[in-house]
Amino acid sequence: MNCCFNGLTTVNIELTTRCNKNCWMCGRRKIEREYPEIAIEYGDMEFELVKSIAQQLPENIVVQFHDNGEPLLYEQFGEAVRLFNRQIRCMDTNGKLLVKKAGEIIDNLDTLTISTFEKDEEAEEQYKLIEEFLKIKKNRKPNVIIRCLGSMDLDRYKKLGCIIATRVLHSPMGSFKYKKNPTIPEIGICLDLLNHMVIKRDGKVSLCVRFDPRGLGVIGDCTKNPLVDIWNSPIRKERLKYHIEGKRKKIPLCSSCEFWGVPTGY
Repeated sequence: MNCCFNGLTTVNIELTTRCNKNCWMCGRRKIEREYPEIAIEYGDMEFELVKSIAQQLPENIVVQFHDNGEPLLYEQFGEAVRLFNRQIRCMDTNGKLLVKKAGEIIDNLDTLTISTFEKDEEAEEQYKLIEEFLKIKKNRKPNVIIRCLGSMDLDRYKKLGCIIATRVLHSPMGSFKYKKNPTIPEIGICLDLLNHMVIKRDGKVSLCVRFDPRGLGVIGDCTKNPLVDIWNSPIRKERLKYHIEGKRKKIPLCSSCEFWGVPTGY
């Protein structure tokens, strides 16, 4: 009987697939324009499913409240996050609702990542919102990280007094065609596959957070099976075996992916 989440360090929970920003390098927007037949269906995770997930996950792992979509659009965001008080609570946001939802964020998350990117037409508005949020937050949680994608004026963001995490851009359609070669771990195994799990808003469980409009990385459904059984399932073990043997090309999602679970700075 499966009873352990051996190796699991991070779980992404897709509270919503809705988004309030139109980013030029977003794969989802490209899909909507050019391949509407596989466009992601917009919607929110049922709150009862959020509660079920919270009851199943082990303590002291990282729980991130995003995948596709802007998590602060989730109507019960604050309430959902409070369910995970045994874990390290984090999320990534575009920042549009930082001030409006400050009361649901402050002292309710451990870390908060705000994504910025090159050639963003809304960069000035976003910067002002970040400044205002930091004034409201003061020295309280969460610890704020500014994620800067692509070529940007880092000195400006450093003035905010936050951790700066630089990232290279890749193709909107997936984790390939990076502007800088991605970092490969010495063990030759994708670290995301070793320690990561993603729960989509409909309960589908995926290998990782790589862009996957066709659902090639889905390995189970937590509305039908316990998360621990999915983590220890034959399909996941098979995927891991291929990675260990250096045969990641045999896995549909991994075959076109150039990411190895190690974020690469710009």
